[in-house]
Amino acid sequence: MNILGISSFYHDSAAALVCDGVVVAAAQEERFTRIKHDPNYPKNAINFCLEYAKLKPADIDYVVFYEKPFLKFERLLETYLTFVPRGVLSFLKAMPIWIKDKLFQKDFFIKQFTDLDPDVDWQKRLLFSEHHLSHAASAFYPSPFDEAIVLTMDGVGEAATSSVYIGKGSELKPVKEITFPHSLGLLYTAFTYYTGFKVNSGEYKLMGLAPYGEPKYVDLIKDNLIDIKDDGSFRLDMKYFNYCVGLTMTSKKFDKLFGGPPRKPESQITQREMDLAASIQVVTEEVILKMAKSLKAEFNIPNLCLAGGVSLNCVANGKIVRENVFEDVWVQPAAGDAGGALGAALAAHYIHLSSERVVDNSKPDSQFGSYLGPQYQVDKIEQELNEIGAVFETLPYEEVIKRTANELNEGKAVGWFQNRMEFGPRALGTRSILGNPSMPEMQSTLNLKIKFRESFRPFAPAVLNEKISEWFEFNKNSPYMLMVAPVKQEHRVQSADNSLFGIEKLKQKRSTVPAITHVDYSARLQSVHKETNKQFYDLLQEFDKLSGVPILINTSFNVRGEPIVCSPTDAFRCFMGTGLDSLVIGQCVLKKTNQNQELLKDYKLNYELD
Repeated sequence: MNILGISSFYHDSAAALVCDGVVVAAAQEERFTRIKHDPNYPKNAINFCLEYAKLKPADIDYVVFYEKPFLKFERLLETYLTFVPRGVLSFLKAMPIWIKDKLFQKDFFIKQFTDLDPDVDWQKRLLFSEHHLSHAASAFYPSPFDEAIVLTMDGVGEAATSSVYIGKGSELKPVKEITFPHSLGLLYTAFTYYTGFKVNSGEYKLMGLAPYGEPKYVDLIKDNLIDIKDDGSFRLDMKYFNYCVGLTMTSKKFDKLFGGPPRKPESQITQREMDLAASIQVVTEEVILKMAKSLKAEFNIPNLCLAGGVSLNCVANGKIVRENVFEDVWVQPAAGDAGGALGAALAAHYIHLSSERVVDNSKPDSQFGSYLGPQYQVDKIEQELNEIGAVFETLPYEEVIKRTANELNEGKAVGWFQNRMEFGPRALGTRSILGNPSMPEMQSTLNLKIKFRESFRPFAPAVLNEKISEWFEFNKNSPYMLMVAPVKQEHRVQSADNSLFGIEKLKQKRSTVPAITHVDYSARLQSVHKETNKQFYDLLQEFDKLSGVPILINTSFNVRGEPIVCSPTDAFRCFMGTGLDSLVIGQCVLKKTNQNQELLKDYKLNYELD
């Protein structure tokens, strides 16, 4: 049974293919169109899934959309009616788009697939899931648990903003929910907007900025914006927000409460923004931890699964793990709307078709490291590189590993392109930029000269799984870079000046691996496993032999505003437009100094800033 899941029309459109319950392929549309967070119908992602599995359109038994448009439209109308006459401008702006593009999606999908194969009755093969069910299914079914509590938190689906499901075997049943407009995701996004970052894109920047500030506004937030109950449920005071009916996230009352208007995008970040980021992070963690503890006490199930955009808050995830609220926690790596495509397909397989689910306890999960995207064989790589005018060597596998490890040990920045592309927002070692974490200047070099992004942004360590507890206060797996933990005391530099404030903290060397140690001594961990990514594992082992450090900086292979690279051509263009020293694509090795200098270009302005 071949089931194709689709998410689209809001942000991070994607397609995912599940064949007889096995996750075969998944990709975001942005990787093909080169438009960050592309919301459009994922035509290219769908084509990739079919081509990878060598399926014709007629071989697809079901196509499943990740939510129900009519329910979403109903919530939208109820919201506008509740706030009449406020929101007229927003209503007039939204309605034409809904009526033209979003409301009658069933007809749209039937037409798209009829164009692919007119001999199939696509109406009989088209299904619609629900937004939070899709998220919950994406978290539970690939997890290594036969039974789990599933917590989904995001901005808003059809109506739910937070929901709890109980998963057991093939069953997934809803038990609790919080509904719009009360949303932890939208509260966090309101602060993203207010501090001058882009909505639905800059939330991770707010999380990264938080350690530079002091949580001075926690009481102000809790006294005015959000009422948090002992079980983690909450209500927002909507007088401070404008997202229900306006064209902005926050209201003038919000501005007055925090002493002024929102920061203008790209303007200087001040101590106020840092303190606001620290404060909303503390509040967010309180809600999530209270909710997690309450659910554990109520249902007494040892495992927790997480999905939805809020689950990308890896600081909060790490605290759930380190406080041992549950025996084990699994987070869907494509936790946002892209993952809804995968969840929709899995929900159809297990719920709609009542298929049996068998958990293989010998594997960490059934998502194969989330390496689910396109892969390029050496002949295709060589063909693309020759066509674009690249100068390269094709080397044996062992030589590629040794040469790359040597370059990293010498302080070179390396573009690393191997095997299947990752599904989800994180580069996990197949479309990555790598660096030496022991060099203090590497953090600023990668941020300013290669990624062209804000200097405060931290970098994640990729670490050999068996050595993670030797370097970090963490003894679990974290294969998807969704857990934050402190660097162990013995690797910290004790002479760090803790009296510094704000961005000045960047000047301090805080550990023996300073380039991946955030200003609060934390790091966003990726445990690397031989079973899912042998090349990356072997590279880390070789680097460990040379340096004594089983860790590499791992950041996504792109510049600010650009989607992660998908093809060898994408990788070469990014390589030639940035300060990268070397590029390794499969067994093809390229040095910047060997390239035709006429192919160098200013890549900084190629993409709209995110």
